[in-house]
Amino acid sequence: MKTKRIIAFALASIMALGMTACGNTKSDGGDKSEAKSDELTIWAWDEAFNIKAANIAKEMYQKENPDVEIDVVTMAQDDIVAKLNTSLSSSSYDGLPDIVLIEDYKAQGYLTSYPDEFADLSDVAKKDDFAGYKTAVNEVDGVTYGVPFDSGVAAVFYRTDLIEQAGHTKEEMNDLTWEKYIEIGKDVKEKCGVSMLTLDPNDIGQIRMMMQSAGTWYTDEDGKVDIADNQGLKDAIAVYKELVDSGISKQVSDWDQFVGAFNSGEVATVPTGCWIAPSIQKAEDQSGKWAVAPFPRMEDNADSVNASSIGGGGWYVLKNVGHEELAKDFLKDTFASNVDLMNTLASEITLVSTLNAASEAENYSKPNEYFGGQEIFGDFAEWTAKVPSVNYGLNTYAIEDLMTEAVQAIMNGADVDDTLKDYQSQIEAAVAQ
Repeated sequence: MKTKRIIAFALASIMALGMTACGNTKSDGGDKSEAKSDELTIWAWDEAFNIKAANIAKEMYQKENPDVEIDVVTMAQDDIVAKLNTSLSSSSYDGLPDIVLIEDYKAQGYLTSYPDEFADLSDVAKKDDFAGYKTAVNEVDGVTYGVPFDSGVAAVFYRTDLIEQAGHTKEEMNDLTWEKYIEIGKDVKEKCGVSMLTLDPNDIGQIRMMMQSAGTWYTDEDGKVDIADNQGLKDAIAVYKELVDSGISKQVSDWDQFVGAFNSGEVATVPTGCWIAPSIQKAEDQSGKWAVAPFPRMEDNADSVNASSIGGGGWYVLKNVGHEELAKDFLKDTFASNVDLMNTLASEITLVSTLNAASEAENYSKPNEYFGGQEIFGDFAEWTAKVPSVNYGLNTYAIEDLMTEAVQAIMNGADVDDTLKDYQSQIEAAVAQ
């Protein structure tokens, strides 16, 4: 059965990367000759967040460059992945954008698979201007290919009323270990009758965040699969198992159940990326009852810190589409440097920028009444600067598909070392295809 799964996995990967284009395609030379020098196309997903950000950036840029036409196109992330793989694998650029948003976990895969397709942005996005963990994602051999965008800095969003009812304080929440978190969770469950958090058996993002807090990933610093002897991974699985075994978690199976649990008061905390803030604020009747604390560290891992990340992306320029210099100029004047833009996006889409200078923007020091008057943007910016850098490698999601099986086996009693050794071999075989 394992052999069949690996073969299926490999075939799926080949199909995703090598699918034949449907419809019209042209070679690079044809596209460039027909391209207008004063037009840009931008691809991204999520109307309420990424697309809105791109449109606000467009408006700011066009104030100084009124002759430039900019078309911001909404496209599902899976469709972006499919179209880029299809076109770039055949050097066909007709219909491709000049600028595209790429998720951090996928960036290295693109830059490695298509090394001649992305523009060098080293003179646009200065490395020291951004959070260190974000610039590492966008680099290959010291060259910067992407402009970091949103922070996925992790935090613990928590109900202050429930934590206090359980006999604990804000001070305790601000220096959490996972062991202390579980202790508080047991009191919350006993005294308040609600769970501490949600867990989805098919989504091991919690383990991913714990790993990064210790500076480790599914791959090592060279991008090679690192499962069997990965102490950070082992420690994260141990904490995850304790979260399950302690009885303080509520099981969910999809996004709607996840959001519904905290909006309806069924859980006391939400440990995840800062991007969850708008979803929490949808429960208007809970205004003033929430606060935000740093992400917990793993007590038994000396490298683990109270900072991690989940999600996030960056803006990339496709240099062979025909508008490389204009696209670079757009990014230079907007996402790569514009504090006014970041200040606006903080209020418009609750953006936590990874541009270091954004921490000085006016909206970053404003108290948020929903979160009890806490200056959440300033805290997010501070924690973002502490997130450990890791090499996400080329196959985060492919690896995680198999790692989810491994974790479920361990939850059901399988030996940790034997299971991780087994899956090390399976994953190496799968991603080598």
